[in-house]
Amino acid sequence: MLKGVHQNLEAQQTPAFFVRGANAFSRMVFFCALSIVFMAVDARLNYLSHIRQGFIAALHPLEVVANAPSEWYRDIKKYFSVHNELVQENYVLKQQAFEHKVMLQRLSTIKAENVHLRSLLNGDMPLQPNAILGEISHMGRDPFTRIVVVNRGSQHSVKAGQAVVDSKGVIGQVTRVYPFTSEVTLITDKELSIPIQIERNQLRAIAFGGDNNTLDIPYLPTNVDIKVGDKLVTSGIDGVYPAGLAVATVSQILQNPESPFAKIVCTPVAEVTNHLQLLLLALPDAKDTAPIEEKITQEAKVAKDNSKPQTKVQTKPKANINAPH
Repeated sequence: MLKGVHQNLEAQQTPAFFVRGANAFSRMVFFCALSIVFMAVDARLNYLSHIRQGFIAALHPLEVVANAPSEWYRDIKKYFSVHNELVQENYVLKQQAFEHKVMLQRLSTIKAENVHLRSLLNGDMPLQPNAILGEISHMGRDPFTRIVVVNRGSQHSVKAGQAVVDSKGVIGQVTRVYPFTSEVTLITDKELSIPIQIERNQLRAIAFGGDNNTLDIPYLPTNVDIKVGDKLVTSGIDGVYPAGLAVATVSQILQNPESPFAKIVCTPVAEVTNHLQLLLLALPDAKDTAPIEEKITQEAKVAKDNSKPQTKVQTKPKANINAPH
């Protein structure tokens, strides 16, 4: 017998067809190209919005845990605030509250007079939008956009397009909503515009986000009636921002002899870096914002019908059958 016949032969593995795979640089180029394709498809067709919202909802607990140390530090810092600062702030607030109470006494009289005048003129009462109180969780991570994330989302009836304000003025607008959080684009972002008017002379314009957390008002002629220090408020013609909200103050007016337009630089009045609380104003309902033209047309139609001369139709008297012949 041959030696080793009864020994178990080990099965030999089939050699791989490609002994060596793609190198690291080729893999990097492939995955970069694939990422660019996915981003382009998502930007154009918005296919991944539901997937993104699902991931955000799933990662919300991890986000809360990640933000917990900073929140603890902030709470501890608040707890150990200097006592003298709190006493001084309390004194200032009491003084302001006393002054505001005196002003509110006159405001009540003016409000009653305004209601009476509107009732005499058959005018519509201004809309009072509902608001949702929110708090800034953290700033946006994209260095090319000015975005803050608030702790209110679709579960709290927040919708994209809502105006966001604080105690000083307009902060921005809700641009993206997730189940538990929302992204608010600040008015200083270059992709956002807001219709404004000058409080002094009611001149209307459109403000765009500028550089260094400022606002720019382009396309105004050099001889426009605007001065440094003028206050800008919302005009309300877009139907998103209620009229009369403070937006910014004019800080600089630059004129170029080669251009017919002036460059007007404004400083926002909202204090995003100082406060955490803000209000998300609800969008106006369609029934509350009916077009004024429709109402004017109806009133004109009624007036036209009333102005038409009413002609009387003469009817022949009926013959009396019982009359004697």
